[in-house]
Amino acid sequence: MSVSALRRSTVLATALAILCGSCSARIIAAPQANSEATEHDPVDQPADRAAAAGRSLLLGVARAGRRLVAVGERGHILLSDDQAQSWTQAAVVPSRTMLTAVCFVDPEHGWAVGHDEIILRTRDAGQTWALSHYAPESQQPLLAIVCLDSQRILAVGAYGSVFATHDGGVTWVAQKFVYDPLIKPAPTLAATETQTPPDYHLNSIATVGKYIFIGAESGQLFRSGDDGANWLQLPSPYKGSFFGLLALDGDGLLAFGLRGNLFRTRDAGVSWQKIDSGSSAMLTDAARLSDGAIVIVGLSGTVVVSRDGGATFNSSQQADRKGLAAVLPLANEQILAVGEAGSRIIDLR
Repeated sequence: MSVSALRRSTVLATALAILCGSCSARIIAAPQANSEATEHDPVDQPADRAAAAGRSLLLGVARAGRRLVAVGERGHILLSDDQAQSWTQAAVVPSRTMLTAVCFVDPEHGWAVGHDEIILRTRDAGQTWALSHYAPESQQPLLAIVCLDSQRILAVGAYGSVFATHDGGVTWVAQKFVYDPLIKPAPTLAATETQTPPDYHLNSIATVGKYIFIGAESGQLFRSGDDGANWLQLPSPYKGSFFGLLALDGDGLLAFGLRGNLFRTRDAGVSWQKIDSGSSAMLTDAARLSDGAIVIVGLSGTVVVSRDGGATFNSSQQADRKGLAAVLPLANEQILAVGEAGSRIIDLR
């Protein structure tokens, strides 16, 4: 799926829910660091410099120490050193490919991923970025990334794509995403041969204690207890896609997605409890505040808040109904949300 397929006039649902579904081809990525660019390749063109970049489509946000870093369309990477009161563009971004997610291992070192299997690296708190991996011929986006430590980073995306580095990004390896069911079904007479598992679109990734979790399409949830070397397919509470995960205390986790569907596990995904989110909008990302409150954001400007550890939620909407893609907590019961209309500060009081 190319960046041109997502015009500025599309709603955030296109960028999130259809991001993978309309990918037109499946080519297994090779583990080389990058591919040869053509004259029309966006990697040949630096990210757009635009005065209105802060109001453009943003899909991911992370902390780099005290700095905030947001990523989005046309290779935009925005930096804020005043808690989202103002933003500046990164000085050097080598591509205008759509970026979908970002993470930092410390205040200086971070990674961003996006369409065309692009992976960018920064060593100076987001001021300048360099290409670490790029494969436009694969025609599949990377959708989520988790920084485990300075050496180990995992990125996941369309068609079961998983990229891992264990040397701080010097090399990336495209891993085939294979998994076993946590609860093995009883054998049947018809089960005479092993079937290849489907390549689900992997939409989100999160760490919970010793585990890594992935939320995927078609109600798929996966867990790894060995840094992504092996995966277990968890019993799922519904059939719709999961777009976000949030770690809770202990082995607790929230998983959420289409039509306001929200579920909680207290036993690392062995069993799930459905929770009323109070919304029918697609839920996309979540954060925990310093006082323990939980905030989930989604399409149509949806903001749902729990102040009892995730047992119950109250839902509200932003006046402009613009979709929200990612969220971070700020001070004084405020949150930073990014999405269809760029960034905004939302006061929860």
